[in-house]
Amino acid sequence: MSKLCAWIVFVVALLAVPPLLHAETADWPQRPIRFVIPFGPGAGADIGARLIQDRLQARWGKPVVIENRPGGDSMIAIQAVLSANDDHTFLWGPSGSFIVHPYQYKRLPYDPADLVPVARFSSTILGVGVPESMKLATLADFVKRARAEPGKFNSAAVPGITELAFDYFAHNAKITMTKVPYKDIVQAVNDLAEDRLQIYSASYAILRPHREAGRIVVVAQMGRERAPSLPDIPTGIEAGYPELEMDGNVGLFGSKALPAELRERIGADVVKVSDDKDIDDTLNATAQTPSRGGAKEFAASIERQRAQIATIAKALGIQPTR
Repeated sequence: MSKLCAWIVFVVALLAVPPLLHAETADWPQRPIRFVIPFGPGAGADIGARLIQDRLQARWGKPVVIENRPGGDSMIAIQAVLSANDDHTFLWGPSGSFIVHPYQYKRLPYDPADLVPVARFSSTILGVGVPESMKLATLADFVKRARAEPGKFNSAAVPGITELAFDYFAHNAKITMTKVPYKDIVQAVNDLAEDRLQIYSASYAILRPHREAGRIVVVAQMGRERAPSLPDIPTGIEAGYPELEMDGNVGLFGSKALPAELRERIGADVVKVSDDKDIDDTLNATAQTPSRGGAKEFAASIERQRAQIATIAKALGIQPTR
């Protein structure tokens, strides 16, 4: 091979290297950073990203652009991040928006292993509500009624981690209910308030307006511990149903090609700028709890969540249907 041919081969190979690998960690960032969010403006994850947007811009010296890409069961946002395949485009949102996909879809347009955790920011408060008209005070009260009247009560079928945890609870509590499919979470909660559904698990942010209006009773929250903003609502664990526990992890994810050193640096930056009382107060006021951690801590939390979901899927015999 001539020297000219060898040079051409070298240049072509160099150009084929993903742009992510050209940038040294010390030189990052070199252009605006994109946070792609799988929900619309005003959602809990969106609020969290905007809380630290200006702080990260000041720390990194480059704009941080919030890009809302809702729809497609979070896959639109996920594919936008993975197709970019660089170190300036990230997914910001709940881990539950994608780790359940292998149990829902026979064929996915992406590989969940291509997303890696970078930083944990918060945890969405998840709750279990019943209509006020049922006059039930506790989760145990509901279980007693449901066992006495098998098949009479309706619950919502809305694909996601909360539905999986709830189904596992119902299975272990030996209660039988009619599952009503919904595409719209808000409509499901509205029907819960009107007693067309008799129980439903969802983000507390959606349950709260109806609770404050006296239309529903939140009988349990799904975290391992009571959220500081909800000291009066017991956890599922406290109520005697440990299977009714699921972490609402929210944080930053990147492409698996992200260099480990840069991943650790970005994660540390997110943790540092978010360690602030004003941010904590806003999270508590928007049905979230602060839950900061770097890449390693976030990865451990997600692996725990994956193990939970695998256990649930095995116990319930869940197979992808779409």
